[in-house]
Amino acid sequence: MARTVAVIGGGISGLAAAWELTRPGADVQVTLLEGSDRVGGKLRLADVGGARIDVGAESVLARRPEALTLVEELGVADLTTHPAAVGASIVSRGTRWPMPKGTVMGVPSDPESVRGLLDDDEVQRLVHEVVEGAREGDLSVGDLVDARLGPAVTDRLVEPLLAGVYAGHAREISVEQAVPALAAAAREGRSLTDVARDAVAAAASGPMAALPVFASLVGGLGTLPELLGARLAEAGADVRTGALVRELEADGSGWLVSTGPTTDVRRERFDDVVLAAPAAPASRLLRHVAPSAAEALATVEYASMAIITFALEGPVPPELDGSGFLVPPTEPLTIKASTFSSLKWPWLAQAHPDRTYLRASVGRHREEASLQRSDAELVEVALADLRTVLGEGLPGPAAAHVQRWGGGLPQYAVGHRARLAPTRDLPPGLALCGAAYDGVGIPACIASGRAAARAVLTRVGSARTVLG
Repeated sequence: MARTVAVIGGGISGLAAAWELTRPGADVQVTLLEGSDRVGGKLRLADVGGARIDVGAESVLARRPEALTLVEELGVADLTTHPAAVGASIVSRGTRWPMPKGTVMGVPSDPESVRGLLDDDEVQRLVHEVVEGAREGDLSVGDLVDARLGPAVTDRLVEPLLAGVYAGHAREISVEQAVPALAAAAREGRSLTDVARDAVAAAASGPMAALPVFASLVGGLGTLPELLGARLAEAGADVRTGALVRELEADGSGWLVSTGPTTDVRRERFDDVVLAAPAAPASRLLRHVAPSAAEALATVEYASMAIITFALEGPVPPELDGSGFLVPPTEPLTIKASTFSSLKWPWLAQAHPDRTYLRASVGRHREEASLQRSDAELVEVALADLRTVLGEGLPGPAAAHVQRWGGGLPQYAVGHRARLAPTRDLPPGLALCGAAYDGVGIPACIASGRAAARAVLTRVGSARTVLG
């Protein structure tokens, strides 16, 4: 008889776990429980000015294999697409500068590549890196870069790139978790610029050198969870939305999972559970069954953000060039980035030649005040900032859409890995996955979900062996 497994959470991590559990030969009956009205988490499509486009994550790191491998398994590799070969920029002191090439999370391999974006004194400070020997233990990315290369490198290069990934602050984010190459340099007493130079050289000559850095799907990355949900149903999985999990209890060698409204709670027994929820709800569910893990997860903070998408009438206006820009927190702007979607994604321009799409993001960790505006106010603020950077000639939008991501991105504070050690010591038949643990990117979340599923399958295989 097939073992029963509940996957709690229908974001990309939970979907990937469920997919792994339904692979041929697994002999598992999967039930995926998602509390909202849709699967996909931070991958989402919405109608903006007549086009159904991404209003959440829009691309994956193509040089990590997990996302594109999953796309191949789903049989839609022909939908894979890559950004146009147009450069991005960084705003510094009110001017847009080309994004420097050859950096590791903003740490340049060639100081001359950032002259202009940094002033002459700041470049000189970067050239004369201060290396004081090996350092043990975790520290923040910003503190390491400040001490080695000067605060201007942190403020104007590292901050905007890290904000794009975590919506956080460089001087609070763990270098061990966020930029392992720089953490290794700190432990070994090596120059950060040397590490960046070596990493750039390795990337240029390695097996993935010919591959584009990023990828998406024609139709938008938000089509991925839709495809996964459909394939899971075809494979016999029970995919339920609107199924908020209220309680998780140990029941002998299995688990009781309670879902539904308080007036009509549904309790079901499963042999195993994969918990793919964000840190706060995961902590609540683990309170009685894994208290140390619950306590550790309760310490993980999240950043909220919003993405404002604009549809402009007509072809791309001259104000837009490149794929977009990043904004350091030192600039007097509310938005932290903008993507010129119709320029960045050729499929979008081809599908909608009569419209130009661009978007802006607002919100960093502990800066929720910037989001305490109505949708109309966010549209107005974002458009004003775009015109400050691109010029007053930028036309007004024919349509706009605001997507809020409350508590959207976990923050890897200094010591994150050690703090979450209890989450790696769980009762049998329980596995965790998601962005809170070892990576916020989509490939990392897919890897996390599949690893949790394999842990369950190992237990399933052991149980089958015992039963003979």
